[in-house]
Amino acid sequence: MRIVEIREIAVPLQADIRNAVVNFAEHTVSLVAVVSDVVRKGRPLAGIGFDSIGRFAQSGLLRERLFPRLLAARSEELLDAAGAGFDPERAVRVMMRNEKPGGHGDRAHAVAAVELALWDLNAKLAGVPAWELIARKFGVSAPKRVPVYAAGGYYYPEDNLRRLADEMRRYADLGYRAFKMKIGGEHLSQDMARIEAAVKVVGNPARLAVDANGRFDLATALDYAKAMSGFGLRWFEEAGDPLDYHLMHELAGQYKHPLATGENLFSGRDVANLIRYGGMRPGHDIFQMDPALGYGLGEFGRMVAAMEANGFSRRQLYPHSGHMIALHIAIGLGLGGTEAYPGVFAPIGGYTPGCAIDETGIAPEDVPGYGLERKPDLAPYLAKLLGE
Repeated sequence: MRIVEIREIAVPLQADIRNAVVNFAEHTVSLVAVVSDVVRKGRPLAGIGFDSIGRFAQSGLLRERLFPRLLAARSEELLDAAGAGFDPERAVRVMMRNEKPGGHGDRAHAVAAVELALWDLNAKLAGVPAWELIARKFGVSAPKRVPVYAAGGYYYPEDNLRRLADEMRRYADLGYRAFKMKIGGEHLSQDMARIEAAVKVVGNPARLAVDANGRFDLATALDYAKAMSGFGLRWFEEAGDPLDYHLMHELAGQYKHPLATGENLFSGRDVANLIRYGGMRPGHDIFQMDPALGYGLGEFGRMVAAMEANGFSRRQLYPHSGHMIALHIAIGLGLGGTEAYPGVFAPIGGYTPGCAIDETGIAPEDVPGYGLERKPDLAPYLAKLLGE
């Protein structure tokens, strides 16, 4: 068994919206297929993966460095011990040959896209959903369903408050019971009005999280924390630069409600530093690392291990995501939950039509792999990627 070809296309996001820092209209995603020599139903079996939402494709890096290294490797360098599937950890070591430590950035996203595609391929080889394979490999009793929240609440160019309220109401009508919205893109007083408008729709402010996308310095973060403290919001996300652990530590000392961060940490070492210096509180604050941004599921597992070794629960981990891959990982590892982007960030964001959402959370369809082939808006891109 061997890899015969690896393909990639850059997929544009359908999202002309903005948060406090970026506009998503120009963002793309690397969609990757790892094609094996195993034939099922007359076609070579392929694993599908991608990097994450809200950034850019890594086409050149993948094609010029990572793909050639994998394709040049001997089969025994990539197969698992039983020879029944591919070993993602071995594949990462091959892709990282001649790469210096640190300096993660886009390289971490590119490696993740391929590593996650290998998990999809292995699940298809085994004929099981990806979450089931993940749970088996990591020794987890998976719940088959995880809590989910609807992420949105972006800034609109006109009629901002009404459209924000309408958006939250639409998510509630779809069955979501927890929500997240953006702050930091307007003046504090305007953002407070936006929070009040959202709370009127969702009812309990403990169901509503807010996300500043790393916009604030310490003084501004503390101003927002003081203004929001009376709400008792679900969490206050990415108040400052993701590597400003001092800001997080100071904020945790003055804001009694939960904080959230970690989306833009791409290695286990970064997470260890957050735990050591960031003031994160066991049983209280939320971690949000994204396996599609940080070398894949293997490195993500080491992040979870670092949390648990320091008194944190994996139930405090809600990966940044809003897509099928992270849903399977959240279930397979027994995490606290996952996020959804209803009608946003197509064709990568969102779930397949057969995913079941109720008051207890969300469950994927019972199909081998991640089930990405069952996502209608992704189908044209998969057909192009696979040459169909």
